[in-house]
Amino acid sequence: MQFRQQALAKLQSPEELDLPVRLARPQGWLALGVTVVVMAAASMWAVTGSVASTVGAPAVLTHGQGSYVLQSPVDGQVTAVLTRQGRRLPAGAPVLKVRTAEGETVVRTVAAGRVTTLAATLGQIVRTGTDVAAIEKVAHASDPLYATVYVPAENAAAVPAHARVDLTVASVPAQRYGVLRGEVKSVDRTAQSAQSIAAFLGDRQLGEQFTRRGRPVAVLVKLLTSPSTRSGYRWSTAGGPPFRLESMTLATGAVRLADQRPVDWLLP
Repeated sequence: MQFRQQALAKLQSPEELDLPVRLARPQGWLALGVTVVVMAAASMWAVTGSVASTVGAPAVLTHGQGSYVLQSPVDGQVTAVLTRQGRRLPAGAPVLKVRTAEGETVVRTVAAGRVTTLAATLGQIVRTGTDVAAIEKVAHASDPLYATVYVPAENAAAVPAHARVDLTVASVPAQRYGVLRGEVKSVDRTAQSAQSIAAFLGDRQLGEQFTRRGRPVAVLVKLLTSPSTRSGYRWSTAGGPPFRLESMTLATGAVRLADQRPVDWLLP
């Protein structure tokens, strides 16, 4: 009975057509306005902004011209080792003496350089083509070092000229002395095989190591110099390490790739 009386009272009352209708609360309008502003700013940033990225890859410090592997031209026994590892030799300098059935043969350097690896030992039996030494092509001790970074082939096209490169050197504690600074000098246009890397570095193991995940592209990096550091090169810290760098030192390079607009990620 109570609900019936309320219904009859509702029917007898006039329509409340003159009362305002609330379509949205003020808080709702505020949230909508903020959303529109954020979406507009995000769209503008996607078109005009840029995102920087880097690619990490193994690297080696060298003197730019690479190395070569010296091989024995004959079968025989090593009777004398005429040099030592780390020594600089002119072209045609004697490295080994090998005794053969026809007499003694002297194995000589092909080009001037520094002996980075001396594989032959006194009394060793060698065959024609046996690797006996690795010679880095460097004429003077003051020749500058470079870094060769072996970047994955899929990232090589995105490496711009003069891109910044940070190198974490294996023999230098990065937490204390920071990273070595450099910039891209050139980017190879062909992928490197294990054989080509070994021929350039004079080290077959490095050739195999750098191609385990595919054939990379060699990026030559010029090291930035600094007269105020002991090494002669620029570091992320003020002084860098208190010693000079040696060639054929392993490192890891972080190469800055070309900046991309976020909208490019959405386009096919």
